[in-house]
Amino acid sequence: MAGVMCYLSGLGRPLTLKEGDLESDRCWFRRAWTLQEVGYDRVIAGDTPDGPLHAEPMNEDGKYETELLTRFHNQLQSTRAGAIFWEMFEALKSMQNRVSTNPVDRVAGLTFLLQSETIPAYYESESPEDAWTAFVNSMRAEIRGELFSSYPEPGNAGTKWRPSWNQLMTKALPADGYLSTNVDRNEMDEDWCEEECIEKGLVWGLAQVAEGCDRRGELIVKDAGGTEHAFNITAIHEYPIPDDTYTLIGAYRWSSPYCVVGRRLSEKRFGKVSVFQIPDGDERSRLQDLHITEHCWNILV
Repeated sequence: MAGVMCYLSGLGRPLTLKEGDLESDRCWFRRAWTLQEVGYDRVIAGDTPDGPLHAEPMNEDGKYETELLTRFHNQLQSTRAGAIFWEMFEALKSMQNRVSTNPVDRVAGLTFLLQSETIPAYYESESPEDAWTAFVNSMRAEIRGELFSSYPEPGNAGTKWRPSWNQLMTKALPADGYLSTNVDRNEMDEDWCEEECIEKGLVWGLAQVAEGCDRRGELIVKDAGGTEHAFNITAIHEYPIPDDTYTLIGAYRWSSPYCVVGRRLSEKRFGKVSVFQIPDGDERSRLQDLHITEHCWNILV
């Protein structure tokens, strides 16, 4: 892969640093398009002998002579890991703090980082929400699955299975790192997943939200003989899950603690409500050993 040349003070300009630069909407660290200026051979261009790149820290804590220099080097260090492709929620979180002349550019600026299978057409007049929909439709199935399996809220822009662009840019995002359900798209433009499901499970204890605190509750299911079994579950987000009986997707998997909670609708459709975790691997194994899951084809609404 070719090297990437980055001009932090503007194309072709020498690198300078003065008060207000890091807060400016023109700052390289804040622009939507520059988020994709990544690569193992990235070069900071415009360097001068007396420029901020040559400042030395004053102590082992990484403090520089001025707060401005310290902030500059902290931001620079955070972008120099060399990763070419990003984890999805990591990239989305970084885009939350970015600005663009055209709002739709914030969506387009993620296309390369998230390895879209195809590049959606760019329309300057398109709304960010419509651009996000087109982008999601072009994503790989496993990336789409992470939106479904990990994001804690139903979508609020017409599609429940994945979050809207507004939700992603204005709310806290979950961590990356777990394998998830693949979400494919068929020739009828239906979003679907094929997974093991528990058609009826009672979820309780996750309805009350306490800011900054994980919530703990129970999942209660019945085996083939009608005996009830309880499992410890956790919600690490602040979206309430009312006490009720739900259909569950993904609760059996050893590889991921996430379980999607929702309503079984007509014609194999599934309406997402939220997600919770079964954090203990032994608990997930115990649930799997009950053999109460059904292999289901789910159309996600």
